[in-house]
Amino acid sequence: MTSAHETDASLASAFSRNPDAFTEVYDRYFDVVYGYIAGRLNTQTADDLAAETFTLAFRHRDRFDRGRGALRPWLLGIATNLIARHRRAEARHYRALARTAAEPVLDSHENQVVAALTARAVQPRLARALAALSAKERDVVLLMALAGLTHEEIGEALGIPYGTVGSRLNRARGKLRAAMEGMER
Repeated sequence: MTSAHETDASLASAFSRNPDAFTEVYDRYFDVVYGYIAGRLNTQTADDLAAETFTLAFRHRDRFDRGRGALRPWLLGIATNLIARHRRAEARHYRALARTAAEPVLDSHENQVVAALTARAVQPRLARALAALSAKERDVVLLMALAGLTHEEIGEALGIPYGTVGSRLNRARGKLRAAMEGMER
């Protein structure tokens, strides 16, 4: 059985020789990248940022280091960097959700599906707690929660050591737990 890393390495080798082979990367990972961005922001922004993620990845495909890791963390690292550009809007989004218990308007089937998948992540108390985290802590938590990355993959995506992932995650969990407990009183 071939591992994802080996498959990604052969795919990277193929698209470095033939740019048309990059469509396989898009086909294989678009849903993961889109779901991660939609969970962090919203579906409209996810459309744009997912497209921009793959545009940048294609443009910089020669920078993909096959020996360092797999394509999924690399792509999610690009997406996380793009999300950072929208960080102020993201924090405002969470603060706004925290101020209101009203349900967001679900104007399309796609928004209804995303809302159903991320309903727990946008509850007002959790939104306040997420907004209170540092950007670095929020990135680690949401890469794990929304994209399902492992500690190793988060490290690859953000270009940080495994131990840093663990310490940021531990610190963030503590802050989230304290914030959630403090709000229950």
